Parts: sequence; C-alpha cells; structure tokens
Amino acid sequence: MHYLDIIDCNAGDHGKAFATNFNPEINIREITQNGKYWENGAWVEIPPMSIHKPINYPNIGDRESYLLYHEELESLVKNFPTLRRARFWMTFGQAYITHLTVLQNVGMTSIKPIQYKGIDIVPLEFLKAVLPEPSSLGENYTGQTSIGCQIKGIKDGKERSYYVWNNCHHADCYREVQAQGVSDNHRRTRYDWGNANAQWNLATSRCV
Repeated sequence: MHYLDIIDCNAGDHGKAFATNFNPEINIREITQNGKYWENGAWVEIPPMSIHKPINYPNIGDRESYLLYHEELESLVKNFPTLRRARFWMTFGQAYITHLTVLQNVGMTSIKPIQYKGIDIVPLEFLKAVLPEPSSLGENYTGQTSIGCQIKGIKDGKERSYYVWNNCHHADCYREVQAQGVSDNHRRTRYDWGNANAQWNLATSRCV
C-alpha cells in the first residue's frame, strides 16, 4: 500500500446555526491546529485549512474537503511502512467555516485562561458550555455521512486502486441507536489497521 487518503464527509443538516458533532473542545482544536500529513518518509506541516479540494462522495456528490491532522495517521504510517503518503480529509460547509473564523477572531477558541469578574476561565471551555450538546443533535438530523479510504499500491505485482467506503443516514442511525450519524459511522468504520494483509484484502470490495 503506497498511497492512502481517508476521506470524511458529513452531508447532513442538524438545523443549528453552529454546532460540533463531537466534544467542541476537541473538535475545534483539531480544526484550528496546523494540518499535517505523511509524505516520502517525513511529516509535512501546513497552516490550518490551507489545503482543500472538492472530493466526490458516493450518493452525495462533490464536497469541499480540507486536509487535517488526525492521530490515526501516526499508527498507520508506523504499521504500514510501505506508505509513501497518508492524508486525512474532512468536509466543512462555508457557514461552519465563517462561524469558526469569527469565533477565532474574537478569541473564543483560545485555551489560554483569562480573568472574568475575578475568575479564571478558558474561552474554549465557555464556548463549549453555550454550544449545543453533540449528543442532542441526532433527533432532528437529516441527510447522510460518508467515510472511506482511497487506497493505491501494488498487489500481486500489479498496480491497484481501491475505494472502501461506508455511508450512514442520520435518521436511520437515530432510529437504531439514538445517535447522530457522524459518531456512529466512525464507530462502524474502525478497521483493523494493525493487520496489513487483512486490510489490503478488505480493499478488494466496496462497503455500503
């Protein structure tokens, strides 16, 4: 396996002006930190959200996707030493990016404590307290998510390209497990990356 792109799309609508699908402290820090990907045996660091492109997702279509750093890349490049490049992409709508930019500009995504009425508070922790609880989003969520792996490499002496993916409808997810589709789709698509042969063989078919 030489090239891996993990691509993650949420094409759903929770009806809120701004909300995060996971813990806001973690979610916002992931997005506002520098991006990072593996290429030619080294980590390449980039400014936040500076690399993006439209990616076509099954049954969804083209969505603008941004290169982020996700910790699973660390274990992937360690357990798959043949990887020449490994990247993680995630979609964000323009409204989300606009809200996040404003929050950054006014200091609300900072983790540096400030004094307010004689009390130390962390702006990001305060923001978390006023944002919708992620677990509360599921009931009215519509649309679907898609997460997958685009893989290129050599198998049986031949160049191969595979796309392993899974889509999840928010409404179906809430009906089945009372959760929103983003969290459940991530749970369903945790592959055994530690076994290279099993993963490479898994990539010979699509998952729907």
